[in-house]
Amino acid sequence: MRYLAILGVILVLLGMAACSSRQKPLVPLALADGGGKPQAMRLTEQGTQAYQAKQFEHAKKYFEQAVDAAPESGQAHYNYALALNALGASDVARQHFLEAANLAPGDKTIWDSPALAPFGNPQSGKKKIHMPWNNPGMPRR
Repeated sequence: MRYLAILGVILVLLGMAACSSRQKPLVPLALADGGGKPQAMRLTEQGTQAYQAKQFEHAKKYFEQAVDAAPESGQAHYNYALALNALGASDVARQHFLEAANLAPGDKTIWDSPALAPFGNPQSGKKKIHMPWNNPGMPRR
């Protein structure tokens, strides 16, 4: 009886670990303020619809235009990177994921995204990547 109880506890713990390790699906983000540009917000909405319909080439085009309209938006770069990554352009996606993180240092969704995790803590060209542990305003994890 005791072994059965121990086995039951082990199975419950394994089940909880399996459920907690599932990654959330990657979804495009709404622009924080649209960079003050309604056009960027409209393009982001169209890109999000295309991305959710798995029309990644169309999503890429909309998100690229949103980046052009709001180049200082971390969310715009993140969305563009999602579409590029879905199309297998991981090198270019990497640059935009990192740019998104630089432009939105307090955006927990971008920083904790499973899409950003494979890219680690690299240096991108001449630009220094601002990681949270190097930023005095960000809490250390």
